[in-house]
Amino acid sequence: MAPIVQIAVVGAGPAGLASALALSAFGCEAILVAPAYDPALAAKDMRTTALLSSSLNLLENLGVWRLCKEAAAPLTSIRIADDRDDLLRAPEVLFNASELGLSAFGANIPNAALISALNAAAEAAPALSLLATSAVVRVTPGERSVRLDLAEGKNVEAALVVAADGRASLVRAGAGIGVRAWSYPQSAVATVFRHARPHGGATTELHRRTGPLTTVPLPGDMSSLVWVEEPAQAQRLGALCDADFAEALDQRLQGFLGCISPSGRRVVFPLSGHTAERMGGNRTALVGEAAHAMPPIGAQGLNLSLRDASVLAECVVEAQQRGGDIGAPDVLRGYHDARRADVFARTLAVDALNRSLLADFLPAQALRGAGLHLLANSAALRRLLMHGGMTPVGALPRLMRADMPASRA
Repeated sequence: MAPIVQIAVVGAGPAGLASALALSAFGCEAILVAPAYDPALAAKDMRTTALLSSSLNLLENLGVWRLCKEAAAPLTSIRIADDRDDLLRAPEVLFNASELGLSAFGANIPNAALISALNAAAEAAPALSLLATSAVVRVTPGERSVRLDLAEGKNVEAALVVAADGRASLVRAGAGIGVRAWSYPQSAVATVFRHARPHGGATTELHRRTGPLTTVPLPGDMSSLVWVEEPAQAQRLGALCDADFAEALDQRLQGFLGCISPSGRRVVFPLSGHTAERMGGNRTALVGEAAHAMPPIGAQGLNLSLRDASVLAECVVEAQQRGGDIGAPDVLRGYHDARRADVFARTLAVDALNRSLLADFLPAQALRGAGLHLLANSAALRRLLMHGGMTPVGALPRLMRADMPASRA
């Protein structure tokens, strides 16, 4: 029988690495169970992540941000333009971070750079050890621990398991936690590209009938792209040669970034969403896409996952400080209660925005247009919406505060 470790985090994506580092920052002993980090494989990920200021605080407090900030670009404004060709055309809306007294909403960083920095911090974390495995093949919850059987024939038992193994989470299924899932008649094309005109730190969202087309700044003359289309059209765009794709993108952007030059491979993926029935149970806590997934709209996905990691670490250390069982039902219930409202609100908002773009119902178009008119003409309403988009529902976790580094958490 394998010895029981305190915490096993399964999965080495951003949510899993951040969870392991957050637990380690509080002095909890954790083991990260995942495939070994492969820089060459990570470099193939053309996606980027827009991190809000509280997420940057977390990475700063965990010693991660200093390792990757040079690869990121500040996000100083967000431009929303109506490109639906509706009878009732909505005005353009510009959200400036300066309206909140901020220099930037956050920063956009390539996933490869973020993962590299998280792995480097994990290797240096004193209370964190790494157990490389090609896969966890079986999860067996018990009264005192959860047993993880690995593909190599080994096993590990933990008093608490953190499921950070993605949308099709084996750990979540092993814990007997179901999900409510849905899909959209859309797929997205993700890539990075060069452009002749400066982006000025501005994210641009073109709201179109098939979904949003979003460009997000990267350092220099680079931006990342998430282009949502009907699935067949997305596959066609993904298969185009670079010259034809640049022409198609230039036409869609109407020249506002100047001459376009694709600079990375394109990734096409279907849009879908899900939420877990609960955030934990059977000595298992869910974080990231094991708990919730949504379309890449409004910079909510990973920021929500990083809040999972931060809140879970607080719940675990509080149980530890009072001498309790860190995997007990009351600890997992407390974690679920602390995350439920935030996850529900963000999931609902992203789903509603995406579905509103797909709706051809004239009253729905009018309502959406009226809302954008109000935002365009009311600084107070813009500030309210910006503050709501950047602030979690509920208290901000300690590790996500600018004045609370991990050493004083």
